[in-house]
Amino acid sequence: MTVGRPFPLILNFTLPLLLGNMLIQAYSLVDAAIVGQTLGMNALAGVGASSSVLFLILGFCGGLAGGFGIPIAQAFGAQDYVRLQRYVRACYFWGIVFSIVLSVVCSLLCADILRWMQTPEEIFHDAYIYLLFTFISIPCNLVYNLFASIIRALGDSKTPFYALLIGSVVNIGLDLLFIMAFGMGVGGAALATAIAQLVSLLICLRHLKKERRLILSPAGKSVPTDGNTFLGVDRRSAWVVLSVGVPMGLQFSITAIGSIMLQSANNALGTECATAFTAAMRIKMFFICAYENLGIALATYCGQNLGAKKFDRIRAGLKDGLWMMLAYSVITFLVLWFFARDISTLFIYKEETRILDYSEQFLRLSCCCYVFLGTLCVFRYSLQGVGKTQLSMFSGVSELVARCAVSLFLVPAIGFLGVCIGDPAAWVAADCFLVPTFLVVLNRLSLSGEKA
Repeated sequence: MTVGRPFPLILNFTLPLLLGNMLIQAYSLVDAAIVGQTLGMNALAGVGASSSVLFLILGFCGGLAGGFGIPIAQAFGAQDYVRLQRYVRACYFWGIVFSIVLSVVCSLLCADILRWMQTPEEIFHDAYIYLLFTFISIPCNLVYNLFASIIRALGDSKTPFYALLIGSVVNIGLDLLFIMAFGMGVGGAALATAIAQLVSLLICLRHLKKERRLILSPAGKSVPTDGNTFLGVDRRSAWVVLSVGVPMGLQFSITAIGSIMLQSANNALGTECATAFTAAMRIKMFFICAYENLGIALATYCGQNLGAKKFDRIRAGLKDGLWMMLAYSVITFLVLWFFARDISTLFIYKEETRILDYSEQFLRLSCCCYVFLGTLCVFRYSLQGVGKTQLSMFSGVSELVARCAVSLFLVPAIGFLGVCIGDPAAWVAADCFLVPTFLVVLNRLSLSGEKA
């Protein structure tokens, strides 16, 4: 991604990412639709009651894996394949460590987490089963994201898409089998997703084994080191990927803490609001995944061009990314403003008019502010791509403060309308930090490059 016009490069890289993420959201929607229409509104609320907790944990996993890929992209842009291989080996090591620790700790705390979130008693059991199954399958989620991040860092966004495509088909088929045929309830939905992620993981692993630039001998002989290693992993490389990956993962977690507070405040409003929030969030996530994928594409693009010291290309790519974001924001606004209620009926019975009213209100207010979310993703991921993940993490603090303020003051005062305001307020707060910060960082990088 260091040569050629930025716009088609970023667009071609983004499209497979977008299609892949839309597949994830599609089988998430299918999960919710099957659960809601087959098992009832309480089961749907149970699945959604823990969605912000899953965002906290799985968001950390995804951010961690995405951060691990940034040093690899930079080494690839600089055509330093020895350094690239060291980073890959370090990524494998940390991937194993984090997946085991997170899965064990989160599974043990599952019930306590739901109590802290004021989960209504009538949906507690379904929420617990769904959350526990998901926590147990954390290694599948994290390792898949890690493999996909490495592949994307080398400029290939198609292989992860094909892996997700196959995984999505498996997930939908298993949903129908486990829930409708075997009667496994919400646990069947979580188990189907875990198996689908395992399938996608194995497909990515098969591709990585064929990637010649990543071939490593069992003893690590193909990766020269200075002898400062631990379990065959170069210590300096391990620290580099950790110092980039952890702040990026924490950024998602910090953002999610605010979401947990917002969802806890929403749960306290009753089952109707919890159900509406579940349906609206699934729909929202489907539509906003384009922003995340555009951001991931820009992170890879900026990382490779930083490695090649082509700072003018970073600026050009940022401008093209903003135009893409604006065009998509107009499309999503038109769709959700006019069809929010119709889409909500995929998950909610038409007779539940009050729940549909809440869902429509949430979606309409959110879609008016998607341009702020798009701006956030463009600048946040670009900042990560140039290696400033610690600064990027502070934007998550801005989101946290905004969501906490809304949860503590607005939701008790104005009810569900306050819940609807929570996300837009967080996006605006993050933009106020991200936009000027990235522009200052890029100017400094350009000056340092010119002096070098």
